[in-house]
Amino acid sequence: MNWYSHLLSSLVEPFGYSFMQRALLSCALIGFTNGFLGTFIILRRQALLADALSHSLLPGLAVAAMIVGLSSPWGLLLGGLIAALFVALGAQVMARNSRLKEETAVASLYIIAFALGIVLIRFARVKVDLTHFLFGNILGVSNGDLWIAYGAAFLTLVTLVLFQRPLLLTLFDVAVAQASGVRVRWVETGLLALTVLGLVASLQAVGVLLSLGLLIIPAATAYLLTDSFNRMLWGGAFLGMVCAVGGLFISFFANIPSGPCIVMLMSVFLGLAYLFSPRYGVLFKLIRGRHYHEESLERWEGHQGHDHQVPQKSLEKE
Repeated sequence: MNWYSHLLSSLVEPFGYSFMQRALLSCALIGFTNGFLGTFIILRRQALLADALSHSLLPGLAVAAMIVGLSSPWGLLLGGLIAALFVALGAQVMARNSRLKEETAVASLYIIAFALGIVLIRFARVKVDLTHFLFGNILGVSNGDLWIAYGAAFLTLVTLVLFQRPLLLTLFDVAVAQASGVRVRWVETGLLALTVLGLVASLQAVGVLLSLGLLIIPAATAYLLTDSFNRMLWGGAFLGMVCAVGGLFISFFANIPSGPCIVMLMSVFLGLAYLFSPRYGVLFKLIRGRHYHEESLERWEGHQGHDHQVPQKSLEKE
């Protein structure tokens, strides 16, 4: 009974600190919301765009720190939103008015924005530790940061649930979506804005560099485990919440940075899904081997388009 009481008291210990209570609640909100949103990003194949947007937040954060300082999370939120949206929309304008592809324009603008942000941080009103922006500090979550997490979670979840049908049409078949009267450009812009909002809400928890992990890894893990959209959607959200809270607990007891710990815990689940997924796991594929019907389907697809004639000799024999 002594060991059980000791284990229980150790698990409850973090809740005795107010900063840990805020951190746990923030992790649960951000992990669930970003895991939910990540499903749409994965299916839209915009993971690299989300990576570019996460780096693009830095100049907006630097300008906000210069104007309002670090004490205003709402100012930092607005600065990050403006910077990321400027890069995303600017890339679209460049792609439409030049021979550059959109991914090239995004890559060019985001690295320029990232370098500009590092330079601007030197001129902030207060002394800014660059690692705070890059890797976050979940234990420093304030009440204002918590309200931002509440707002981001509410707006993201409600929007994605209400507009799920036009989003799915846009994700899987743009032509069908346009024929059905869906304003594809507005849908894509809205998804882009929600992505930026999710990244900004994650800043205090894991920073600019690791915020992409909360968006992509849980959804990617769920993608390896199921073919069902609903299971992927809610499974990614639940996994994101569990990993965010679990990573915070591990970092508390192991005395290591929380942001990297959260992402590394997510990577463990991704690795397990990659190896042991019942349908797509690498090891299960090696053990099971190729099914006879899979080989038949491959041969059939390989022979499509060929005009096969029965040899004349065979006909005569028959």
